Amino acid sequence: MTTLHSDTPVAHGTPRPDSAAVGTGRATVACALGNALEMYDFTIYSFFAVVIAKNFFPAQSPLASLLMSLTAFGVGFLMRPVGAMVIGRLADRKGRKAALTLTIFLMTLGTALIAFAPTYQQAGVFGTVLLVIGRLTQGFSAGGEIGTASVLLMESTSPAKRCASVSWQAASQGYAALVGAGLGLLLSSVMSTPDLEDWGWRIPFIIGLLIGPVGLYIRRCIPETLEQPTSERERVSPSIAKPHWRTVIDLRNTLLATGLMASATIGMYLFIFYMPSYLVSTLQYPQRSAMAIACVAAACLAIITPLAGRYADRHGLRKKLLAWTISLPVIAAWPALWLLSHSTDLYAAMLIVALLVLPGCIGSGAFFAMIMEGFAKPQRALGTSVSYSFGVTLFGGFSPLIATWLTASLDDPLAPAYYLLAGGVISLVCLKLFPENTGRA
Repeated sequence: MTTLHSDTPVAHGTPRPDSAAVGTGRATVACALGNALEMYDFTIYSFFAVVIAKNFFPAQSPLASLLMSLTAFGVGFLMRPVGAMVIGRLADRKGRKAALTLTIFLMTLGTALIAFAPTYQQAGVFGTVLLVIGRLTQGFSAGGEIGTASVLLMESTSPAKRCASVSWQAASQGYAALVGAGLGLLLSSVMSTPDLEDWGWRIPFIIGLLIGPVGLYIRRCIPETLEQPTSERERVSPSIAKPHWRTVIDLRNTLLATGLMASATIGMYLFIFYMPSYLVSTLQYPQRSAMAIACVAAACLAIITPLAGRYADRHGLRKKLLAWTISLPVIAAWPALWLLSHSTDLYAAMLIVALLVLPGCIGSGAFFAMIMEGFAKPQRALGTSVSYSFGVTLFGGFSPLIATWLTASLDDPLAPAYYLLAGGVISLVCLKLFPENTGRA
């Protein structure tokens, strides 16, 4: 297989031999599996936030302890824009494979720090610091992972199948969340509460360490999609070695894409990753029931997203579809949370949460395809990574913390809906202004 640094002459702008894998599905499978492993390690924390709070953030009240734990969860997102800029730039200069191999290594390191960090009772603040460093390392890795993986998925397929191909990035996050929530459900079912809080919570993180060898093997199968300069002039040109910032990133589209992320990322982190903590701490659902509901939400993301991506490709949908999928969760959030707070029926709660995540699942493929088509190929990995990471950091990463704080401050279990409303307004404005370049190479 031809590697990124091959000396074989290739005409500029002509796809490299590795990119002949278009249509074989190899790039989609390899990239989606690697992304799922990465996102599993990054998000498993949210499913055990309540337990981690007791072990690493002791406080006078359970609420204060949980808020500190969710702050640590959000801290991981602060490093995502940094990782996006560093790894995204690496992907645009050295190739997609080099960047994605680095993200695998860093995510494994961060997960190991969390898995084996001593608790506050065992090592005092040192254990808490190790946990936070692990989250920061994970955040740096995730910042470069999703944008680069999405770009590689897009560039590995034909324009007529972009939404379906890119949708596997979001679907892989659904599989990661499903496995994480499933493990939480299993452990809470077979282990006593003291054992789960003492050592059982470490099991999912230790399992996540498989990302190292498995992820590196998977990434070896990914075809490179970035054409390399072939002439000596292109290799040494000052304009390439030290490009002006305007040629490195499209600032206007990056800002608009960041705003577009508001509704989608708030919805995902509220309805999938934060939902178990919300159901347990606010609505007093049993831990087992909360994990079962999270499994349903994750399953919707994993199964529906690729099917909806194929539909969007068939009808050439971008903005028209997204206008609906952004608006519907905002409209439905308040009555849905009201029903959850007034019902104890597990199956009704599963249905409600599934309906909340459904619009986001339907629009995901078109959403990412439109954002990436907004950037020229030499800027695509960096522009996508930066806009995604800043969007998730500003609007999604601290969603659990903001939702918990709003609920406590307003003494209103429906308060998270207000935050989603604000995000929906921002996203709709940015959607109106964002360019629609369907089929852009």
